[in-house]
Amino acid sequence: MGKRAHSGWSEDPRELLRAGEDFDLGDMKRDATPGWRRGKRAAKAFGDERGDLLSELQERLFAQGRTGGERSLLVVVQGLDTAGKGGVARHVMSKVDPQGVALHSFGAPTPEEQKHHYLWRIKKALPRPGLIGVFDRSHYEDVLVARVDELVSPDVWEKRYDEINAFEAGLVDSGTTVLKFGLMVSHDEQGLRLMKRLDRPDKLWKYSKNDVPTRRKWDAYQEAYTDVFQRTSTEAAPWYVIPADHKWYARLAITEILTQTLIEMDPEWPTVRWDPAAQRRQLAETLSTKALRASLKETDRQVKKAAKDDRRVREEAAEAGRVGATTDPIAKAEVLAREAEAVASTAEAMLDLQLIRKQKAELLEERGDG
Repeated sequence: MGKRAHSGWSEDPRELLRAGEDFDLGDMKRDATPGWRRGKRAAKAFGDERGDLLSELQERLFAQGRTGGERSLLVVVQGLDTAGKGGVARHVMSKVDPQGVALHSFGAPTPEEQKHHYLWRIKKALPRPGLIGVFDRSHYEDVLVARVDELVSPDVWEKRYDEINAFEAGLVDSGTTVLKFGLMVSHDEQGLRLMKRLDRPDKLWKYSKNDVPTRRKWDAYQEAYTDVFQRTSTEAAPWYVIPADHKWYARLAITEILTQTLIEMDPEWPTVRWDPAAQRRQLAETLSTKALRASLKETDRQVKKAAKDDRRVREEAAEAGRVGATTDPIAKAEVLAREAEAVASTAEAMLDLQLIRKQKAELLEERGDG
């Protein structure tokens, strides 16, 4: 499984898709699939594999949040209508436990929201520790729609770039990792997708009479998005600009970047402040001898399963880290370190198994009828 996963990407999509100060949206080929040459069918299989690892890492992050951890992950998804923003929630985030995801969609501000600073509603929706927050549209509407539709004057939206950068840097400093995805479809592809909505009775509800007037502002939106990517893709909160004419590629790229980001966050199962052995003794006192004997018999299976799952996650994370690590000595060292951790964690689990088995056997012996 690890080798199949590693052979998917020719290069790390984070390096290929990250926007910089000189980013030129006009040069982007919206039907390209940077770093992926194996086609749609292979992408589906690979995405499913990555989904298993993504789910395991997300569960660890969620567990940390439930036990006092302070870290969270915010995913911002921007793009014009039909770009595939909704598909990110349905097809990418469906790979993880829904209780660990907080999804928020931002449309036109309500009358109450208009009474406050434009970041007020954003701050209210930020993910709590342990959660992955997903923003379908976001505070960037206030330098996109507000700019193109002239809802505020240029001197107002012009100041917002620096304000947004400072806001996101503060989020990162407080423990929230920020990922921003710009889904960019071509003009023709957007038109085709809108026409499909008009042709299908089950998709008419997705269509808006404002879609064509907005589409006529295409060039103005491209200029606005270019400024967003150039001026707000920072070291703390980078933009990944994804060619989105192929929905399967956009979902694949986001899945990979999410997975690689969680690997680097390296969430571990939280430790507890109480003594498991003491709690095991107290719980045993409430069990019948038959039940305690059954628990002893079950010990090997449970501990070995946990050890096997942990080792698999560590090995898959190490293998995933090989993407783009062929020439980077630091990345290579991190891969080797994760592989060593996988072996060490298994050895530690086997030691725990011996101690747990021994304690349960002693508890049975103390009863005299074990």
